[in-house]
Amino acid sequence: MLSFEITPIGTVQNARTDIQDSDNWGAVRSTITVDERFGDKCLQGLEDFSHVEVLFLFDQFPDGGDFREPRPNRGRADLPPVGVFAGRGPRRPNRIGVTSCRIESVQGRELTVVGLDAVAGTPVIDLKPVMAEFLPDDVQQPDWVGRLMSDYFQS
Repeated sequence: MLSFEITPIGTVQNARTDIQDSDNWGAVRSTITVDERFGDKCLQGLEDFSHVEVLFLFDQFPDGGDFREPRPNRGRADLPPVGVFAGRGPRRPNRIGVTSCRIESVQGRELTVVGLDAVAGTPVIDLKPVMAEFLPDDVQQPDWVGRLMSDYFQS
């Protein structure tokens, strides 16, 4: 099986440090500082977009272990068990997270976003502007997802 190495491009800075505190990300303001090896103009043009996709590593979570058995999201008994690829939580084979966040400001190598669900010190592996043409217009999801996510992005 092919393996590869990923070098982070930057780091998340915010007030969230508890990896078990998994709700109320809606008003969380985070600054992503991009590594100096990309230069001071690496974010130029991103300020013209409203949102950015942030790809990051769940590096502070323990290894997910055996991924063969479906589990309820967040261990909640009121939700159906799902396979590892039917959830978005940190229990993942490669521990990669992705969130679309509102861009608040861009200054040099610093990108400030709102709604990023990553704790302080999280390594960022890539940034991509959100473009309408890449967004689906017919998303469907099971009813239980609404229950799972009801407080997730609350302020």
